[in-house]
Amino acid sequence: MKKILLIAAAAFAAVTALAQPKFAHVNSTELVQLCPEMDKARETMNAASAEAQETYQAMVDEFNSKYSTYQSKASTWTDAIRQSKEKELTEIQQRIQEFQQTVQLELQQKQEELMAPIYEKVNQTVQDLAKKGGFIYVFDIQSLLYLDEAQSHDMTPEARKALNIPADRTLESLAAELQAQQAALQQ
Repeated sequence: MKKILLIAAAAFAAVTALAQPKFAHVNSTELVQLCPEMDKARETMNAASAEAQETYQAMVDEFNSKYSTYQSKASTWTDAIRQSKEKELTEIQQRIQEFQQTVQLELQQKQEELMAPIYEKVNQTVQDLAKKGGFIYVFDIQSLLYLDEAQSHDMTPEARKALNIPADRTLESLAAELQAQQAALQQ
């Protein structure tokens, strides 16, 4: 009789354990920002932004040079020359505005193009780990109002490992790296 009760209790415990939904959570921002592919995307975006800034600055310099010439010589020019120079300055201003709008849109599209495969890889990694671990829900801690960590498994360390993110790399160390890069560029 004791044996039957013991078997029944063990069976009940097993069924109860299996019936418990398994929850997990991840920090997707951390995973995306620290993913090695993100470093390459940042480099590409920084290079594209720098190139756009150089082009913009060249256009502004051209405008400033021609405007300076216009201010110093306008009183000596005939009406036809002055009108021609004013038209030229207006056209340069329009080109600068069009360039700013176009390049901003292109940079945004480039960033989305570079980020899409990173987001996809992170999402697929989390899904694969969730299936492997038998989790029915995986929440992103960035959008949770409350999290009872005792009842939810933190999948972030496993995902970091699967995404080849070094253990010592954190959002704080990344911020320090990016600040150092900005400081070096400003010198």
